Amino acid sequence: MTVRHSWRGRLLALAALVLAAFNLRTAVTSLTPLLASVGESLRFGTTVAAILGTLAPAAFAVFAVATPRIDARLGLERTTALAMLLAGIGLLVRACVAGPVGLVAASFVALAGMGIGNVVLPPLVKRYFSDRIGSASAMYITSLQLGTMLPAFVAVPMAEAFGWRVSLGAWALPALLAVLPLWPLLRRTKADGRHDALHVAPPADARVWRSPVAWSLGALMGMTSLITYAMFTWIPRWMVDAGASPARGGALLGVYSAVGLVSTFVVPVLAARMRQPFWLVAIVLVLHAIGYAGLLIAPLAFADLWAALLGLAGATFPLSLTLINLRTRSAAGSARLSGFVQSMGYLLACAGPFVVGALRDASGGWHAPVAFLAGCIVLQAAGGWYACRPRMLEDGWAPRGAH
Repeated sequence: MTVRHSWRGRLLALAALVLAAFNLRTAVTSLTPLLASVGESLRFGTTVAAILGTLAPAAFAVFAVATPRIDARLGLERTTALAMLLAGIGLLVRACVAGPVGLVAASFVALAGMGIGNVVLPPLVKRYFSDRIGSASAMYITSLQLGTMLPAFVAVPMAEAFGWRVSLGAWALPALLAVLPLWPLLRRTKADGRHDALHVAPPADARVWRSPVAWSLGALMGMTSLITYAMFTWIPRWMVDAGASPARGGALLGVYSAVGLVSTFVVPVLAARMRQPFWLVAIVLVLHAIGYAGLLIAPLAFADLWAALLGLAGATFPLSLTLINLRTRSAAGSARLSGFVQSMGYLLACAGPFVVGALRDASGGWHAPVAFLAGCIVLQAAGGWYACRPRMLEDGWAPRGAH
């Protein structure tokens, strides 16, 4: 069933999408640059730091599983508002804690909200922008990337000027502001009864995990997340091992992150216009091959180029998020597929930094980690091949023999 929304409703929904997306990583990247000073102040060491490092993908995976049920009970708009409230409250409390236990607990609350937001934004696009999936996806994924980068750049200067508590707590404000455009959407949805019309439940025997669409898209996003988290963790060390300074390694990580903004804005629009967007995955394969070969053969000669190519190879992340909507017929289907795909993605992401680090320590170099990542890229390509085929999740929910 297609429901038309007024331009005011769509404008509010777009504002909600962009603002909410901006807040989906701030709990992570606002804390990481300050771990040393926060640890000194709250008296914790590497164990708590390691817990905080793995808390994000773990919380994202857990709440990716739980969110479709929350959404089915509350509706998309209320679930999005809940996500932003949890994120804002968790970030605010985290800035006031007196010890490491409180820091971990408050971080978990904030990350719970962000994990819910990860899942609920694709179906929100499906509901309000089913005719503009590519452009709407590009806008919110770009906002997500900006919200990932900005806290990392300003965390230390803010802490030096105002203290680490202000630097951490300031990110509660944009999370709470994201609730504002959702409030009139909640009132509109309740007044015109659109919730029930738009959020039709799937059949009782529908199981997302039985769908080839879900598994192929989960493999695509899972391998993408694993590779990305591994590179975020180990690019600086890789460069230092090659003879670069720590500052140079950090700068190359910045190049890797910044170049990804290009793909977040371009890839969703291209994918939405194509019946079979696998050629985007094929380009990613080539970028990975050149980037890793360059880092192994001549890591310092063209370091910025290798980092930029690998950053562009992260294009399968926005492609995965866009395919969640392109391979579903309804907001309900999008919510279920989003939950499955993102839980699989973030569970696999937890393994990336650990496995790459273990292989590097065991082998004493980077050839073994690259061999492991090459295997992940093959799985990524296989998942992309099947995920890009033009078929819909809900088609597998029809009774046997139905068309």
